[in-house]
Amino acid sequence: MILVALLLASSSLAAPKIHVVEKGHSLWSIARRYGVTVTALRARNDLKKGDPLQIGQRLEIPPKDWKPDGSKPSRAKDDDKPRRSKKSEPDWVTAKPAPETQTQKTVKERGVNPCNTPDPGWGTYTHWDRAPSIGQLILPERGGVTRGGGFDVMIHFHGHEPVRKEWVKVMSGTVLVGIDLGIGSGPYESTFRSPAAFKALLDSIEEAVKKHTGKKKVYIRKLGLSAWSAGYGAVESILRIPEYAKMVDSVVLLDGLHSATTEPMKSKQLEPFVDFAKQASRRRKFMFVSHSSIIPPGYASTTETVHYLINELRGKPRKARARKSDPMGLELIDRYDRGFFHARGYSGNDKMDHCAHIGLYKDVLKVHIRRRWNSPRGYGARRSKK
Repeated sequence: MILVALLLASSSLAAPKIHVVEKGHSLWSIARRYGVTVTALRARNDLKKGDPLQIGQRLEIPPKDWKPDGSKPSRAKDDDKPRRSKKSEPDWVTAKPAPETQTQKTVKERGVNPCNTPDPGWGTYTHWDRAPSIGQLILPERGGVTRGGGFDVMIHFHGHEPVRKEWVKVMSGTVLVGIDLGIGSGPYESTFRSPAAFKALLDSIEEAVKKHTGKKKVYIRKLGLSAWSAGYGAVESILRIPEYAKMVDSVVLLDGLHSATTEPMKSKQLEPFVDFAKQASRRRKFMFVSHSSIIPPGYASTTETVHYLINELRGKPRKARARKSDPMGLELIDRYDRGFFHARGYSGNDKMDHCAHIGLYKDVLKVHIRRRWNSPRGYGARRSKK
């Protein structure tokens, strides 16, 4: 580690350090790894904003004091400078989940296994259809589209089948798209880093609805993004694209907002979520985030990231008591509400607690999304008379 530090701190006359791009890498993650700015990394390799990285591509890592014009970097003007220093954050923002939150419950105590819940069927919906460019979707058998061809869609990342079980309990006309790309957030982040990938997805969803309904023209009226666990990586990449960040009306993150432990990197990585949270707090968008009390190895817990968002809104979570309505054995410990931004924190530090956050989806849909969107009603298939 000492040798690496010396090499990175050496002058530009030293042999350049080369990084070979692998699957899931981004300019931000590479810059974070070597302690340089994205601006410097892009300039050193003659990359323009939006240029995609290719697996196997070799990038030269600039020295930490390097700038394109040869001058020393100015922290006040560096576009990668975090908005706050770690010292300015209150203790409750950076604190790990408290010892009393490190609880576990058995399936018997919960009344259900959150990671394998009973299947309620499909309601008014079709079974999964692989029509989208990525993932699959379910549509109402009939209805769900306005006379003019407008329809609403929620795109969910990670855990499409458990989410579907909650979805069909309360929704009837809104289209649900489910996308699973692996275990970690890397594949989600890298897949949707390019605007073309998300555009292709939206186009394919519209084409699927057009084919299903037989209408000549259809369009997405309301658009939402939801994610559980690692799926947040896709939401982050999409919200970094101004065109699509503007289009998205609602974001739901179920125990899935993580980031690096280093505070400057955390503030940069969470930037698109902070921007969206601020719009939700002003009632322009809708956002719901939840956190468990799991302490992950090597990166920030969802407790820290959600508290970071709240602090950016100039707020502070208030303590709350567990309620009988908390699903799948979850126990509420804190909450925060401002405008259309809502955060909920729960105790519990095991796998079942993580899965149980999917149980929150049903109420978020029922209480918020369904009322907010007022989607065209969907119906089941007509049954033929015998």
